[in-house]
Formats: sequence, structure tokens, C-alpha cells
Amino acid sequence: MRDFVSLLETLDRARGQRARILALADHFARSDPADAAWTVALLLGERPARILDTARLRGLIARSSGLPDWLVELCHAHAGDLAETAALLLPGSGEGLPPLSILIERELLPLARRPLSEREQAVLALWSRARADERFALNKLLTGGWRLGVSRATVVRALALHSGRETWRITERLAGEWRPSAEAFRALIASEEERPDPARPYPFFLASPLPEGPGALGDPSAWLAEWKWDGIRAQLIRRGGTSAIWSRGGERIEERFPELLAALEALPEDAVLDGEIVAWSSDRPDSFAALQRRLQRRRSPRRLSAEIPVRFLAFDLLERSGVDLRSRPLDARRSALAEILHKSSDIVQISHCLDFDQWERLSALRACCRDFGVEGVMLKRKDSPYRSGRVRGDWWKWKIEPYTVDAVLLYAEPGHGRRAGLLTDYTFGVRGEQGQWLPVARAYSGLSEDEIVELDRWLRRHTLKRFGPVRQVEPHFVFELGFEGIAPSTRHRAGLALRFPRILRWRRDLDLAAVSSIDELRALLRH
Repeated sequence: MRDFVSLLETLDRARGQRARILALADHFARSDPADAAWTVALLLGERPARILDTARLRGLIARSSGLPDWLVELCHAHAGDLAETAALLLPGSGEGLPPLSILIERELLPLARRPLSEREQAVLALWSRARADERFALNKLLTGGWRLGVSRATVVRALALHSGRETWRITERLAGEWRPSAEAFRALIASEEERPDPARPYPFFLASPLPEGPGALGDPSAWLAEWKWDGIRAQLIRRGGTSAIWSRGGERIEERFPELLAALEALPEDAVLDGEIVAWSSDRPDSFAALQRRLQRRRSPRRLSAEIPVRFLAFDLLERSGVDLRSRPLDARRSALAEILHKSSDIVQISHCLDFDQWERLSALRACCRDFGVEGVMLKRKDSPYRSGRVRGDWWKWKIEPYTVDAVLLYAEPGHGRRAGLLTDYTFGVRGEQGQWLPVARAYSGLSEDEIVELDRWLRRHTLKRFGPVRQVEPHFVFELGFEGIAPSTRHRAGLALRFPRILRWRRDLDLAAVSSIDELRALLRH
């Protein structure tokens, strides 16, 4: 565990991506392969099974430290991070913990399946064994969630530097369901791959937001345009008798969409398709909220599949009959895709291109996006290869302008990490039918640092009530919120939920009379 703790301290002090890459490469070179594998997994978002929930961990901290529960809760609210709170409050220092892989595989993972009382006793024992400098890392493993400023690209580049392999090769080997082990780490950095997994997807090529209108892209004839569907990105894979469906998040999801798996296996030849899974109603896309009902189930029962049918709208062909097509131009890949899907079912079909010869015509089509149930327009250079990750220049997403609402700030609570001492997480509301305030959205992005500090000072002086770390504040300030969509919700008092809400601007020019009503939001549901 000592080497992993040292790495975390080095990464925390590092300034710039190059310093982090060098630190990681050095760590991989010195580490046991099993420990290195778990380091990679944790930095890429893997979380060992959660041992105890936040409330029980706080209770154990109070029990171990001898402090009252209310004081531990207050310290947690001030620090903003339970792992840091525990590291500061726990007494004494032990003999030290075993190496990272042994700690996780032999203690934490088996412990997650034990009865509650055993888990509590085991956590107390772990705290007593840990050295003072190991506590924070241990508590992060217990609570989950690493915020180290280390991106996936940084990890990949560090592995490439350590191994001498190309970054694209490391990226491909990490794609899909990579499980940490000594053998997996050796295979990750090996010069050759012995047995590639036939179900493994390719790294996804991601579009960048178009910063302004498409006029700066030059000749429209060099570009292909299609709808930006409101679904989930996925790859459908059929190779040598193996079929799989992967989400962009690296999760196999074929059991949730058995009809897509059947259509994939009915294709005339092996292929890897890239596209979007979209909920479909009659002759048009359904809402993303409908698709979420399918995503929330590990398996989709027939009733739900019939109630919420889906389509896979393919926009790229990455592999055909065992041949990697990614280096070929997009228009050539699209032609091959059309050949494969020519006699396919309606469930898997090609995402058709939009007809335009001038940017003004495409702009007019984009203005009708909401009428067609789509999020905007995708622009792709016809001669572009299929790249990996978010590489600017060849693929752009030109989304429609968000919905907006003027809402009043009702509640605030502290943020996390470096914002733990500031009220940065806000709850906003609109006016209800009886004139009451109805909370409709939580947002924490969109304000400048100066605005956050100014607002924090005002909120602390105008707090009406406190509910743990949450403050109910005087309704006074109006904010313009942007959001991508709206759906009915039984979980929210207002009866609806906003999708991806964020703060667009602080409307200092408006008073409470300008706040939107719940009826205005309900009208959007019928749009």
C-alpha cells in the first residue's frame, strides 16, 4: 500500500499532464504487476464494492475517535470529503497495510459480501492497522470515487511510455471490459497479443462541440450531415460466432436489448457497427426517459421490450468480415455499411444523411430538430478515418439551443474537494399553482469563481433553516437555467425532472415576479 500512497501524493503535487505521465510511468516500472493493474483500474474509474454507506461510516468514525456524532457530521460538512474527514479524525497509527492488490482482492472484495456487523468490525480493524499516511487512500477505497485530475488519456500515455507500445494499441487493449490482474497488466503492455477477445469493441471516436456556425468548415460538399440522435452510443459486434453489444461507457448491454442481438446475428456477414440505440415510438424517436427504463434493467423482459421498442441507427462500419476498416474514408465505410444493411430488419438500420448543399439549408434543418425528436446535427468530413477518442477537426456536433427557465435559488450546500468550504451545489425552483416555490432542478456549474464566492457570502447571511449540510435560503436571486429535456417524474415534488440542468447566467436584472411557473414547464412536456 505504501507505493500506492506515495503515487497519490506525487500526483497531488504534480503540475501539468507531463509530470503526471512521468510519475505514473515510474510507478508502473517499480510496481508488482498485480498492484499496477489495480492502479490502472482505480484511475480509470473502477470501484471496489462499497463496504458501508456514508451514515454508517460516519458512525464508526465517531465510535473510533470518541467524538459525538454531531461533531463528526459537522467536520464532514466542513471538509466535504468523508475519506479526508476520517483520515484527520481517527486516532493512532498502525503497523501498515498490505500491498494494494492483496488489500483489495483478499480483504475488501470478500468483505463486501459479509454481514453488516462483520463489515463494521473489519473496517475498524483496517483503520487500526493503517499507518497515518495510508488512511486517506484506504478510506477512498471504502467510500469510492477518486478525484486526482488524472484523465484516461494520461493513464494511456503513461502506460505507453512505460511499455514502449503505441498509445493506440494501449487504448484498444483497454477497450471493453478490462479486469485488473497481474496477467491482464502483462498483456496490456506486451509486445504482441496472444488471443484477442473476439467480443472486444474498438475505442469510440467522439465528436467535438461546434464552437460556432459551420461556415468556418469550408466547402459544404466535403461534409456529411446526419441527425444527432437522443439515445446511447453503442457498438454492435459479431466476430466468428461471438456477438456482443457495448455501450460507450464500456459495459456489455446485449441482455438489455435482446431484439438488437437477434438482428445482429441475422446480418449477412460478420461486422462491427457503430451507432446509436434509440427508443422508438411509431414512426419517430421516443424520449430518452423511455430508453432509461430499458437501461435500468439488467435484463429486459418481453413486456418492457414490447412497451418500449428500440432501434439501432448505424452510422459507421468499423470492421467487415474480419477486416479493420477504420483507416478508410468515411464515405467508403458508409457505402459498405449500406451494403450490409440493405436487407436488414427495421430494428437495425442505417442513419440516413441529411440533404443539403449550402450551410443555410443545413441551418434550416437544424431549426426543426425538436419537431423530429433529435438533439441537433452531426457533421463529419467525408474523407475522415475513424479515430480514437475526442480528436478535433473531423467530427463535430452542432446541438440545438437548450431549453431555458428562470428559476429562484432555494437551497444550497457545500461542494466537494477544493470547493468543500463553499456553498456551490444549488437547488432551484419555480412558482407553483398556489404561489408556493417548487424545487425543479439541482445545478452546480455555470458560475465564475468570483460569483461563487460572492454568492456564498450572501447565502450564509440569509439562511432560513439548516438540514445537516443543506441550507434553505431566502428566495431572492433569479438564475437562468439551461436544460436538454424534460420528463414526468414521480420522484420529484414538482412532478417533472429536467435533463442536464446547468446555470446559464445570474439574472441580477430580474426579481421574483419574473420566475417561471410550473405550468410553463408542463407545457414543454406536451411539446
